[in-house]
Amino acid sequence: MARKSFVIDTNVLLHDPDAIGKFKDNDVVIPLIVLEELDGMKRLSDELGKNARHIIRYIDALKLRKDGDLHSGIKIENGITIRIYVDTKQGDRNGFPLPLDRNTNKILHVAYKIQEAGQKVVVVSKDFVLRVKAEAIGIESEDYVSLKVSYDNIYKGYRKIEVPKKDIDLFYKDGFLPVEKFDLLPNEYCLLNSPEQSSAICKFNHQKKQLEPLIKLTRDIWGIHPLNVEQKCAMDLLLRDDVKLITLMGPAGTGKTVLALAAGLRKVFDEGTYTRILVSRPIVPLGKDIGYLPGTKEEKLYHWMQPIYDNLEFLCQSTSGETNGMETQKWIMESKKIEMEAVTYIRGRSLPKMYMIIDEAQNLTPHEVKTIISRAGKGTKVVLTGDPTQIDNPYLDKDSNALTFTVNKFKDYPIFGHVFLERTERSELAALAADVL
Repeated sequence: MARKSFVIDTNVLLHDPDAIGKFKDNDVVIPLIVLEELDGMKRLSDELGKNARHIIRYIDALKLRKDGDLHSGIKIENGITIRIYVDTKQGDRNGFPLPLDRNTNKILHVAYKIQEAGQKVVVVSKDFVLRVKAEAIGIESEDYVSLKVSYDNIYKGYRKIEVPKKDIDLFYKDGFLPVEKFDLLPNEYCLLNSPEQSSAICKFNHQKKQLEPLIKLTRDIWGIHPLNVEQKCAMDLLLRDDVKLITLMGPAGTGKTVLALAAGLRKVFDEGTYTRILVSRPIVPLGKDIGYLPGTKEEKLYHWMQPIYDNLEFLCQSTSGETNGMETQKWIMESKKIEMEAVTYIRGRSLPKMYMIIDEAQNLTPHEVKTIISRAGKGTKVVLTGDPTQIDNPYLDKDSNALTFTVNKFKDYPIFGHVFLERTERSELAALAADVL
């Protein structure tokens, strides 16, 4: 296959700072204007600034190699050649039909000149408008899909299976059911149905190759009971200590956060399996940012963590009654066994024997969720919750966010479990809004 020259847009490198190494046996071209944009962002203190600094340091280190230079091209691993394209004749448009008054057009101009020189060119960008303009002037373009997974075809974590009634009877009699003909993933849940209207909910044991019953709940979990099959499967996962990473996905009101928090309270305060609950959310505003918030870190975080406090208050009232709910909540907070933290401050920490809840995980990038999960110490459980259809991060979509990416990468591992909750239980109004709006 003939080599191609992939002209990389700035947003690709900001989305995945390791993107350069993903174009095996091809040439990677970085226009000078892209380096200038990265240089302008390197002082930012967020994830974009970190990625910009990473790329600049990587390119700077390439200058030490003696097998070429950045302008003619330097060979790196996987048969990739990387070079910086400097346009020494900026006034020479050579029939390029777009004005050079914006950076996106300058990037396309670089691709246009390379193509005019007889090379096969592809512009890689996450900017839809740039890709449209590229196609309009005869340049091949594509989205960066290395960290992208189809949300529409995502693994659900459970399935419905039609079986003979005798199989369901055997399941209830023996407490398990061997399976051979169904290609199930580790910790996948099944709703067995027979033509005679009998049914059973079970979980696939990957090691024993059999379906097993859910954990029997002898009492409520901090005042709540699972309200549907999906919630029963989710609660079963949350209570299993051998499953260390869990993702709960679904629209608003399906119970993702409250189930995760209730199971955490059971595991920390009732059973002592974990030492603390750590709850975190990305600091991404919905709508226009309200700007600077005064006070200590805890006071600043209070407003961002308000949904968590609301769920905690609901659980305390459910288990202690409305009159004693506030006292229970006060006792929980004073115990120092529950901690609210911004995702920003998790990097660098080592978190052993903790129950971690990362709420609104759809607003994280794949690299951010890697940083978070890699903080998990021995005995720690990580729960990611969110809805990929409600993303507030302008650099992500339902196919490229951390939650969708994590499900796809971990679904084959026994240490992982996932449930997609579809039924809204918050209220009749919330359910209707989820369907029609």
